[in-house]
Amino acid sequence: LEGKVGLTEDSAAHLGKVKRPLRVVDQWMYHSRLYAAASLAITRENLELIQLNSFGCGLDAVTTDQVEEILSQHDKHYTCLKIDEVSNLGAAKIRIRSFKAAVEDRAARAKIAEQAAATTGSRIIFTKEMKKTNTILCPQFSPIHFKFIEGAFRSEGYNLVLLQKADQDAVNEGIKYVNNDACYPSIMVVGQLIQALKSGKYDLNSTSVAITKTGGGCRATNYISLLRKALQDSGFGKIPVISANIAGLEKNPGFQITPRLWRKALMGLTYGDLLMRVLHRVRPYEAIRGSANALFGKWVEICNEHLIHADSGSFKKYIQQIVRDFDQLKISNIKKPRVGVVGEILVKYNPQANNSVVQVLEDEGAEAIVPDMMDFFIYCAYDLTYKHHTLDGSRRQYFSGKVFISLLEFCRKEMKAALERSERFDPPPSIYTQAERASRILSLGRHTGEGWLLTAEMIGLIEHGAPNIVCVQPFACLPNHVTGKGMIKDLRRHYPQANIAAIDYDPGASEVNQLNRIKLMLSIAFKNANHLSKKFLLNLSSQSNQTITGSLV
Repeated sequence: LEGKVGLTEDSAAHLGKVKRPLRVVDQWMYHSRLYAAASLAITRENLELIQLNSFGCGLDAVTTDQVEEILSQHDKHYTCLKIDEVSNLGAAKIRIRSFKAAVEDRAARAKIAEQAAATTGSRIIFTKEMKKTNTILCPQFSPIHFKFIEGAFRSEGYNLVLLQKADQDAVNEGIKYVNNDACYPSIMVVGQLIQALKSGKYDLNSTSVAITKTGGGCRATNYISLLRKALQDSGFGKIPVISANIAGLEKNPGFQITPRLWRKALMGLTYGDLLMRVLHRVRPYEAIRGSANALFGKWVEICNEHLIHADSGSFKKYIQQIVRDFDQLKISNIKKPRVGVVGEILVKYNPQANNSVVQVLEDEGAEAIVPDMMDFFIYCAYDLTYKHHTLDGSRRQYFSGKVFISLLEFCRKEMKAALERSERFDPPPSIYTQAERASRILSLGRHTGEGWLLTAEMIGLIEHGAPNIVCVQPFACLPNHVTGKGMIKDLRRHYPQANIAAIDYDPGASEVNQLNRIKLMLSIAFKNANHLSKKFLLNLSSQSNQTITGSLV
């Protein structure tokens, strides 16, 4: 028993009181002692029971079920070892070690249950005092965009720490504490936070965690409840959880999104969209290797410094200078296939979630195009106006949606103007253009998750020279199955040149299989690009011959 004290059933049975009647007929003294010993074990935290029985003993078969029932009704583990003259005791030792591990795990769960009981029904509020003292851990969502979101919150007095990446250890933590039927992003987000809390880097008495909460039919609505359960199960039930949302779903006195913070966050989001757009456009063609990333890094520092005060004049100036600098970056005069990346919002923007799909595309000789993140928030606002016109939405929702659309479009107005004036870049389309595109194929009433916006983004890419698309989603993501995978057939009917690969991401998904599917899509993209190049050269040659013939005549 390795350090444990062993007692026989006859040495302790007289201390146990059996609750009768039993399910079985109690007519043998040895059996009565077993039932009494089991009844004693359920009253003592430091007492467990292991039953030894003889192989093939019919009478023991009666006792095993009854003893197990007595123990299991009080959350006690039951282990029965069959002993005979040819049994391998090595197997018995393994069973006993497993039993001890199960007992220790039960003790740990009991401790967690006590913590959960103390917090069940009343979440821990993030107070104004906590704002001054607490470190707020935030999971990584989009490395480009969240560089600026972190700076915006820090400038407003929040000690926000953005967790940099979700490695395999973080994913394993998520698998441990989140129902594995939940979507991949929830496993990654929860795993990141649990890993950080276990790291020892933070004082748990002055640490909080923040997570977004969307609302609606998507599984993401339950991220915060999944996180709270995971925190309780992992022994961190007293950590305050901040719900970062704009719908007022949960309120915390110490966490207020003020107009000034809104302003900074929207500026940061605009910086993120712009830098992502121009970086992805020029990096595959850079004449000097690393020059695009160096220019990107320079502007990240400048923009973060600007967000401390966030004045409008500097914002407009920096937007124009970013476009100008990337317009003037030296690039090679080559042609590469353009590949759009669309899908579930976290998997689309987080390289750890999509196995660095942008880098894979660039390494394989393509140019990646990732639609702006702000489009998603504008789409959410547009849905409010649609609900008023078509469903049961109120006029208040309608006006809220219109105001929010105007606010976001105003924030990126200078960005769109600068991109329109540029030589290399295209501005993002308006939400009304996006809605018109999607309405050709599906109903705009599809609001769950990325909804109709996902289809609209694919149409926009196809119509603007990027018929090659990687549609990324968590495994079993219902919204993407409908408006992503489900639309591929219709898109190919409307746009025969569409070359779309739908890729599922999950903790157990094969990265090799994902890579092979992307490469298959790219092989078609390169084949189509070569075909178009040859067709262009033939047309050019034909035009030249016609010109020469005309001159001779």
